[in-house]
Amino acid sequence: MGHVFDELVEKQRAADQAHNRVDELRHTYGPPAAHKWTKQQTVTYETAVRAWRDLDRDVQSAVTEYSKERGRPRREVQADVQTAVGRAKRK
Repeated sequence: MGHVFDELVEKQRAADQAHNRVDELRHTYGPPAAHKWTKQQTVTYETAVRAWRDLDRDVQSAVTEYSKERGRPRREVQADVQTAVGRAKRK
């Protein structure tokens, strides 16, 4: 399955949005260990974390595959994706 660079960027944006949702829930509910969450809050948070991790895993796999297909170092492709989504490269 070949990947187009724009697909990588969209996958990264989706993973970033899912991560932002997890952060929003943490801010709204408070830290998991410091507050007693309701059952619904726990389910909502765990679902959001799973979605984020699944999307992040998908984008990382796609970046790896893309870099192999193009014969480019993975870190360079990842940096290009980060630049395209408009955020600084993570270390």
